[in-house]
Amino acid sequence: MPVTGDTAPTFTATVGTSDHESFALEDHLGDGPVVLAFFPGAFTPPCTNEMVAIQDRLDQFHDAGGTVLGVSADSPFSQGAFREEHGIEFDLVSDMGREAIEAYGLEIDIPELGLYGIANRAVFVLAADGTIAYDWVADDPTNEPPYDAVLDAVESAS
Repeated sequence: MPVTGDTAPTFTATVGTSDHESFALEDHLGDGPVVLAFFPGAFTPPCTNEMVAIQDRLDQFHDAGGTVLGVSADSPFSQGAFREEHGIEFDLVSDMGREAIEAYGLEIDIPELGLYGIANRAVFVLAADGTIAYDWVADDPTNEPPYDAVLDAVESAS
């Protein structure tokens, strides 16, 4: 699992919009900090809480120069519906192939819910040069990240 100071693994995936645009992390590096907010699954209460909480702070992340991206193994269709239902304005990245989830060492199973190979809840702030400026991984996937610390990391990485 990469940690603060490491070079961030790059990956390709699909953006969860009606257009199912292709996504490459490399295209987002260089303009300022990038927040990768990995979450287990759209429409679950803890993930909804987290994505809405990030949306509520989105102006602060943008003011600090940051780009926010949510990442999960959900399909682009699910993510698009999730964004629409909850008014999420930042991109959600569909990692159905689990390239990012595996590269960041976040793959977990929640057998009691029938979920396998999903992302553990985690946040990585990537500096413009592609190094990891901040990392947080949940001990329990129902825990939410420390939003103020994430924002501080974005401000420090700007």
